[in-house]
Amino acid sequence: MKVILLKDVKSLGKKGDIVNSSDGYARNYLFPRGLAQEATDSNLHILNNKKEAERRQKLAEIEAAQKLAESLKGKEIKLTVKSGENGRLFGSITAKDIADELNKKLNLKIDKKKIVVDTIRQLGSYDVEVKLYPEISTKVKVVIGEN
Repeated sequence: MKVILLKDVKSLGKKGDIVNSSDGYARNYLFPRGLAQEATDSNLHILNNKKEAERRQKLAEIEAAQKLAESLKGKEIKLTVKSGENGRLFGSITAKDIADELNKKLNLKIDKKKIVVDTIRQLGSYDVEVKLYPEISTKVKVVIGEN
């Protein structure tokens, strides 16, 4: 019997897959537990529509991330902090500080988890990577100046 999986089933497949299973396994285990439904024409049509909508949404997200990457490319943000001798900072600059500054200066909503940077403890200029989407990232220049 052909069934459409509604959830991941360990030995059978992932959610959304169309798989063959024995009639008894489908009727006695998969259907009562809500793990699958029978692959009728109407159910297949609904599944195809859902997959198409997900594909379109993913393409839109990728396109938006690429536009954002283009707009961020080559941007420079400046942070002024207190520092001691030899340009050593009191405290450090983290991804959260950089994300807050990007959001404030450029009116963006970038999460601190998307910024790849080691903690900065010296004055100077640094290239920071911003990962906007899997395989889509850009570099932003961060200049740390003295107060």
